[in-house]
Amino acid sequence: MAIRDIAPKAPTHLLVIPERHIDTFRDVDELEPDEAKRLLEFVADTAREAGLEDYRVIVNVGPGAGQTVFHLHWHILGGREMGEDL
Repeated sequence: MAIRDIAPKAPTHLLVIPERHIDTFRDVDELEPDEAKRLLEFVADTAREAGLEDYRVIVNVGPGAGQTVFHLHWHILGGREMGEDL
């Protein structure tokens, strides 16, 4: 599923959340190859459907990298030019 982030860091800030629970990207090998492909295609499709041409996809891995929700998810950020501050 894809939802809007409740604390957006860009004009468009979406979260792509797989139904299947995986704690962190570190455990991505738990996904079957076809499942991983479908998830990444869904990330790209979600950005396209949101009207984004240029965007950033972020996965925070571990508390030191800012992961606060321990269910694998991708952030899609766009709608403005982004520097290195994000």
